[in-house]
Amino acid sequence: MTAPTHHTPSGKRPIVDGASDVSRKLVAPWVDWAARFTQGKWLLETGTYALTEGAIAAGCRFFGGYPITPATEIAENISKRLPQVGGYYVQAEDELAGMHMSAGASLGGLKAMTATSGPGYTLMHDAYGWAITNEIPLVVVDAMRVGPISGITGAPGQGEFYVARYCTHGGNFETIVLSPNSIQEIFWMAIDAFNLSERFRTPVTILTDQVVADMQEDLFLPEDYAMLADVVVPRRHNLAMPFFPVGSDAIDVPPNIVGQGTGVCVSTYTHTPEGYDIEEMEAQWDQTQRLVNKIRHHKPELLRYEAIGLEDADVIAVAYGATSRTVKTAVLEARRQGVRAGFLRLITLWPFPDELFSRDASYLVCELNYDGQLVREVMRAAPDKHKVHFMGKSAELHTVAEVQAGLTGISQAGRTPPLPHIWTEVR
Repeated sequence: MTAPTHHTPSGKRPIVDGASDVSRKLVAPWVDWAARFTQGKWLLETGTYALTEGAIAAGCRFFGGYPITPATEIAENISKRLPQVGGYYVQAEDELAGMHMSAGASLGGLKAMTATSGPGYTLMHDAYGWAITNEIPLVVVDAMRVGPISGITGAPGQGEFYVARYCTHGGNFETIVLSPNSIQEIFWMAIDAFNLSERFRTPVTILTDQVVADMQEDLFLPEDYAMLADVVVPRRHNLAMPFFPVGSDAIDVPPNIVGQGTGVCVSTYTHTPEGYDIEEMEAQWDQTQRLVNKIRHHKPELLRYEAIGLEDADVIAVAYGATSRTVKTAVLEARRQGVRAGFLRLITLWPFPDELFSRDASYLVCELNYDGQLVREVMRAAPDKHKVHFMGKSAELHTVAEVQAGLTGISQAGRTPPLPHIWTEVR
């Protein structure tokens, strides 16, 4: 049997993978986009560059932010690109101000984005709450690095998995969080994130990491971003009541705009359909129904993931972001060695895709932290939490050999073997 090929645009050499007898699936809108848009140019570029170009292609015309490694190059790149397309770049005094500025620009009618890393991300929680409550479309990028606090500025981490879900105080909301694992993917994902923010009227977070942000890979860019018009959701303006369809789970409602005689109020408090403050339990109920159910009731439209060999797998390796790159290679190598291993890469992190964990198999969760975050959600969603195993690492990616040893150990002995600098305990 010949190995399957994955075709790339513009006649570039197809990638031929081993383990040819294994099923493969990538569920994401950019699978079709990449097949459709084949005229363009190839570059060797970084993740920060690709993200910037994706934002421009999506129609981003405002960026407010504060520099921080490894997200500084996003600000540098977009500060050059925005003036070229009639947009605006503002260097804020801190990350909180940057996100508030971006949310304000969105209320003024511009697609907007901000970017930071972990230490700055934690400063944005007040702005997140305001943007979520007032249903403001916005894209927020967190290029994660190892922590806690400043940690190692040039090393990757995955410590904001839960912070991205519970990104503000008070509860009563859902969030949309995506995570890329390649330079090409982060270009398309930027467009997808802007689309979702417009359709769901909410901030969408791209949770990337230092590796994907800084590394260089082949990047295909369409020759004219105008050709993407039929896949880019345009900014529309809601100019009439109700400004906030409380109690409704409807999506594709045009975002509100301040000005143009609308009279919309964007309060920080529980509000009426007009946006005015109100202190009544019924109003809180209706607002929460809206903020939660517009996402929960449309989860199938938000599901993005990559899977290999799940159908016959005895042990399934789970990862996201840069971690998934070495984990995927380890799974393919383990299969060549006779281990019935599967691979599951989460692209949509939140709302969490419980439905992907229905198979009664063992799971090996690999993530770049020692405390265990993603693993806890897998334990909650899987049929048997006692068959969920953890391999936590920090400051550098798991090696193929480490993951392969974990898969073999679970397959043969039901546990991961002790390995240097690998944390396996979850409490």
